[in-house]
Amino acid sequence: MDLVVLIYGLAESFPKTEIYRLTSQIPLAVFSVPGNIDEGNGRSSRKEYAHFLSIAKGSLMETETYVFLAVRLGYVPQAQTVESLNLITEISKMLTKLRTRLINS
Repeated sequence: MDLVVLIYGLAESFPKTEIYRLTSQIPLAVFSVPGNIDEGNGRSSRKEYAHFLSIAKGSLMETETYVFLAVRLGYVPQAQTVESLNLITEISKMLTKLRTRLINS
């Protein structure tokens, strides 16, 4: 959820010309990370939970790509993305570890 707040703040600084492009795509990607984690947790099996964690990780990587794009396009300075990118790395590691534990137990 912290990542959603950070990314939402970044997207607010994008130019208005991006409203139907990057500005609309990045929230969809980042919102689906906690949504898929929660949906998977509510499923009836470890296998299903692991599957939803995999989807969450895909959305997380999509979010990371959009952050890098925002920097390359000059919409945000790289320094402004450090906290978000660090959190993305941390969440990625947590998702991988949790998914591995679910699959191997």
